[in-house]
Amino acid sequence: MPRAGALYLIFSQLTGLMRSYGVTCRLSFSLPYGFLLQVLCLSLLLGHFGCIGSLTPAVNKSPSSASTSTLPDFELETLEGDAVRLSDYLGKEVILIDFWATFCDPCLAAFPHLNQLYKKYQKEGFVILAVSVDGPESVSNVRAVTRRHHLEFPVLLDQESSVVALYPKSSAPFSILIDRNGKIVKQKEGFTPTDIPLLEAAIELALASETTSVR
Repeated sequence: MPRAGALYLIFSQLTGLMRSYGVTCRLSFSLPYGFLLQVLCLSLLLGHFGCIGSLTPAVNKSPSSASTSTLPDFELETLEGDAVRLSDYLGKEVILIDFWATFCDPCLAAFPHLNQLYKKYQKEGFVILAVSVDGPESVSNVRAVTRRHHLEFPVLLDQESSVVALYPKSSAPFSILIDRNGKIVKQKEGFTPTDIPLLEAAIELALASETTSVR
């Protein structure tokens, strides 16, 4: 195949892949400049989404390692439009923040297990905040996933990635366990069913720990 034809084929394939994620780079440049810019756009796309790459670029205000970090407060809306703040739960409950996306198969595979943990420990003071990192155009997909998996814990919308940007560069699913003192006691990237016993043990330990005042 001639060189120009090969470049055009790759260009077209990249465009199709990007459109499948709802991203379009409108370019009026001729090859090879349009091709190179298309590759750049695709790289930015892959760097933004979890399951494919990292959730967000690393930022300077990310918390440090587990057991020593405190969490910045944030506010997000639920699917029903209610505002939920992290500080609503800090100092009162053990919190599991679960960053997920509708296009992330491991994220969806974790939901039945998270539902079971929530039902088992909710009355003891355990809450899950499932933070969707899908964009504004995917709210209907988030709603459908929530119904399909019968999620009983709060589902929050981080449509502008403002909250996930507060945390270290990670791939979805990414979870953070916070004790009643507002400290991060466990962080986990990815999911397999074998993670659940370790997570459950960490939840039980956090629930049993003594509480000090949280500012």
